[in-house]
Amino acid sequence: MMNKGRHALIAFLVPLPSIIFYLSFINYSIYTCHPLLLVNLLFFFNVNLLFWLIAQIQSSHWMIDPYWTVIPVMLVHYYSSHPLAHYNCWRSRIVILLTWVWSIRLFHNYFRRENWQWGARQDWRFTDMSQQYGKHWWWASFFSIYLPHQLLLIGLSLPFYVIHSVNQPLSMWDLLALLLCLSGILLAYFADTQLYNFVNNKNKKKVLESGLWYYSRHPNYLGEQLWWWGLVVFAWNLGHGWTFIGALANTMCLGYVTKLVEQRMLKQQNRAEAYRMYQSTTSVWIPCFKFNSSASNLRLKNKNA
Repeated sequence: MMNKGRHALIAFLVPLPSIIFYLSFINYSIYTCHPLLLVNLLFFFNVNLLFWLIAQIQSSHWMIDPYWTVIPVMLVHYYSSHPLAHYNCWRSRIVILLTWVWSIRLFHNYFRRENWQWGARQDWRFTDMSQQYGKHWWWASFFSIYLPHQLLLIGLSLPFYVIHSVNQPLSMWDLLALLLCLSGILLAYFADTQLYNFVNNKNKKKVLESGLWYYSRHPNYLGEQLWWWGLVVFAWNLGHGWTFIGALANTMCLGYVTKLVEQRMLKQQNRAEAYRMYQSTTSVWIPCFKFNSSASNLRLKNKNA
């Protein structure tokens, strides 16, 4: 219980340096600098360095996961309140509201999965990486976890910057972006809820292949991608389609994570055979009906022969 309370206290205190600095910053226009420059500096010192130092003390990199759900909310408010901001207030309100809904959904799913505990464990991928790097992990973790997260989160949040730096009237493209974002949030919510119920069902089957998971092996990842690509449509409509680089990097990252997750499933002897069958009949991301099971079974048998 003491560890849980300590982890919760740390999680609430770590963003304070950035918050205090920024509140003082916006009161002095003489110090105004480009929003992207300032946010990268704050991220580097307050997340990369501080989170990494705390991880060395605690021997756990747990904090980056819950903060993945919080940092985009902080970023969208940062861009909207920056002294150089110039934007359509309705578009800004829509995107800020969507970001809060996305964050609450992901925050809820994270703590539900962790049995409502702070810092109970770090991501299993970090544990695997620590074993690979061995004694070098203490310094390699900075370059393997924290710097990539800065590039990814700042990149994904580039549409927030564009939305709050261009003032144009709303259009039908904004409606399309809104629908994509909402679809992504809802898809990820229902997929994660079905996965949570499956994991906590003691009489469960070896593989989840019902509900959304009947049509796709990773519907939760698809939902997350729709959310970020929906934000890109907001920015593209404002003449800044280059912001797709963050969403593209995230899609590539999720593709790699998908590979790791499936490899992990295939290492579980009690599930390997059932999961191979699932792979042979079900789409990876894009929902579709089952493939021809007899043909898939034949291909699987030939591969194992």
